[in-house]
Amino acid sequence: MLRRNRRALRTAAATAVLLTAATACNAAAKNDDSSAAGAGGRSFTLVTPDAVGQNEFLKLAVSGIKDAAKSHDGSQKVYESTDTASQQQNVQAAVDAKPDVIVLVGFEFADLVAQQAQKNPKQQFLIIDACTTKTFKNVSCAVFREHEGVYLAGAEAGLLSRSGKVGAVDVLDTPQFRRYSDPFAAGAKKVAAKTTTDTRFVGGQSPFDDSARAKEQANTLLAKGYDQIMAAAAAGNYGVFEAAKAKGAFAYGVDVNQCPSAPGTVVDNVIKRTDVAVEKGIESVLAGKTGTTVSYGLKEGGISLTGLEAGVDSSKCVIADHKDVLAKVEALRDQIVSGKLTVDDPAAG
Repeated sequence: MLRRNRRALRTAAATAVLLTAATACNAAAKNDDSSAAGAGGRSFTLVTPDAVGQNEFLKLAVSGIKDAAKSHDGSQKVYESTDTASQQQNVQAAVDAKPDVIVLVGFEFADLVAQQAQKNPKQQFLIIDACTTKTFKNVSCAVFREHEGVYLAGAEAGLLSRSGKVGAVDVLDTPQFRRYSDPFAAGAKKVAAKTTTDTRFVGGQSPFDDSARAKEQANTLLAKGYDQIMAAAAAGNYGVFEAAKAKGAFAYGVDVNQCPSAPGTVVDNVIKRTDVAVEKGIESVLAGKTGTTVSYGLKEGGISLTGLEAGVDSSKCVIADHKDVLAKVEALRDQIVSGKLTVDDPAAG
């Protein structure tokens, strides 16, 4: 789970710069051939950057491709990678099988897809949560407007804060990563104008994996009376949760439901619905809308909060006990969906 958080946060920056090429070498890869082929139906292949296991982010992607196959009375195949070498091997295997659409999750595949797209112009590719730096007619991309969900989480924090101080622990001080902190502050101030906000950055030599530094930054905020903290520290989120729990404060997770990792401490999570992006992305490709990048936010159902999803009562999230707050957040969501409220994107322009 936390590896996926790190990857997802890195994606935001990786899609804005040139990506380094993956190393080629032989490696074994897990091939989940769970195809339920229908006669003459469509065929879809999913390639993941890691083993799926209990990774909710990737499990949603698998659900998406299964639903797509069912909708088209077709077949689906899942290749689970374990490292850079198996990622390359799996992409090649997928291309060799010539399915209608090859779906790949993560920035790790951007360079590989660019290479394969040039060599196989008739093969359609769909990248989730990333894109190639160059546009190809046979490469479609699905990205997320994370800042919309972060804004709603910030609104929850503003409504729940007793101290009137809402903060965030972010990976790096860049426009791309500020998508996980600036909107959090904006959301809090939307519902409580006098809210004091601040962001601390992990930084250091290993900002995506440094739980100790993340915890240290969280403690700096907690010492100043901040009682609601957005945890956008990738693998360091556990450090933020530990710090908040020790002080009786609250935190917010990203990408998947992180509430079970710290019940009573994690209020809610900004969720990326990879299943929605996969299924809708495949539909778009089959409809002939290829070579484009589609952004998924609250309106498209690609971004949400655990608190706004079915099953919130069993999610172990603190927000489940605050239905009044959820009602107000739902109203804000509806304003964003209708276009009446626009959330500023720190990475725009």
